[in-house]
Amino acid sequence: MRSYWFGDLDNGICTPYLGDGPSRAGRVATLRTSLDDFIPLSWEDAVSCGVCSSRTEYIAALREVCFYAAEQEIRERYAGKDAELLQMVRTLDEMDNVINLLSERVAEWHQVRHPTFSRKYRKTPAHVLIKTIATKGRGALGRTASQIEQLAAARTDLAREVSDRANRVMPNTSALIGGLVAARLMAAAGGLLPLSRLPASVIQVLGARTALFAHLRTQSPSPKHGIIFQHRRVHNAPREVRGKVARVLAGKLAIAAKLDYFRGVAVPEFLEAAQARIDATGACTGRTEEP
Repeated sequence: MRSYWFGDLDNGICTPYLGDGPSRAGRVATLRTSLDDFIPLSWEDAVSCGVCSSRTEYIAALREVCFYAAEQEIRERYAGKDAELLQMVRTLDEMDNVINLLSERVAEWHQVRHPTFSRKYRKTPAHVLIKTIATKGRGALGRTASQIEQLAAARTDLAREVSDRANRVMPNTSALIGGLVAARLMAAAGGLLPLSRLPASVIQVLGARTALFAHLRTQSPSPKHGIIFQHRRVHNAPREVRGKVARVLAGKLAIAAKLDYFRGVAVPEFLEAAQARIDATGACTGRTEEP
């Protein structure tokens, strides 16, 4: 018997599937066939089933089923527990870019009004400079600096919410590297499911795209770490063992991501063992060759 979206064919006899568009779309998701005995369907088969009376009606009905199937898949995708977290992280990154660009532009605007000012020699932190301009600046310059301050405050609140949500969505990964870094790692992978499928070697350099492509093009030294460099055990490790620490951490994160996706709860025994292994590697001061 051959099963299609409109019905079942068995020895030339067709049994139509009596259902509306959404139910037919659900039927499509359950159909399975083998390429060994696969026979492409034709619109004449649908006509023999009584589903339609012409090729035009067949295409219209098939189009409706495809739309419903796409809508169901989109709903399922956005219903994932990591969908909102992914958008929150991307918004946070965009806010960082906007704040940095606007702060630099306001600093140059301020320098036009005060030619003797030079950030190169004063080395004033950006947030301190913006606060000063917002307080003492006149007119549009002061108002713009104040709005940048408000945006920076909103960014801080969003970062806090990202970390809190990551602790719920990715409890094991967040416990190892912190909620904010875990969320950025997930966003770089494209979601929790893609992250859970990545090998440790990819997780180790996730976020180091520029350095990785430079290595492939020019044979420069390969990157030893990407986003996970933000973990204290990696960026505080001696240079000679930093690659080893990053490799060990990535291995534990690969397991943690799988636990987060398939279990969704923290696993204390895993976290305790993983943290002990990471701490032991990070505390190492011997001369270990980088990978």
